[in-house]
Amino acid sequence: MRSLYLLRHAKSDWNSPHGSDHDRPLASRGRRSARLVGEILSRLGQEPHSVVTSTAVRAHETARLAAAAGSWTCSIRATERLYLPSVAAVLAEARAEPAEIVRLLMVGHEPTWSESVGSFIGDRKGAGPVRVKMVTAALARLDFSGDDWSRIDFGQATLAWLATPKLLERAAADGSDSCEEERP
Repeated sequence: MRSLYLLRHAKSDWNSPHGSDHDRPLASRGRRSARLVGEILSRLGQEPHSVVTSTAVRAHETARLAAAAGSWTCSIRATERLYLPSVAAVLAEARAEPAEIVRLLMVGHEPTWSESVGSFIGDRKGAGPVRVKMVTAALARLDFSGDDWSRIDFGQATLAWLATPKLLERAAADGSDSCEEERP
């Protein structure tokens, strides 16, 4: 089984001086949320084996803070292909991962992250993708059967869970070692 974690970048700072959308950094609340994601995944024993992030400052910073807080030892690769991509580009990035990677975390943006989760878990009866909403710093775990990323496709995943920052904060506060599913 393969697990794909889609993490929407944490809350960005709209008030900071930045030259472009690409350069917008995280707000202090976003930095806290990013660290919490890293801590929770480590506590659950679900540290990623590989992280692929958008090159946007807020996404890359989310990935770096989560990795540091969770003491992850995996590599973090930034790619322009995840900055405002199509869902097809997200699928292509996941398919490019080597077979030895079992847990892959990708950090990116809306609306593509909501659309990607919906497409991966899509209606297997041909009615199209499922509607999902990924708030800032939301984290979805999608499970795929099989042992090769190159064979994954839309409509093949099971949504194991979808956690918002509020749910993660509650889990951290009560010392919980599980994420109850929060309905999209």
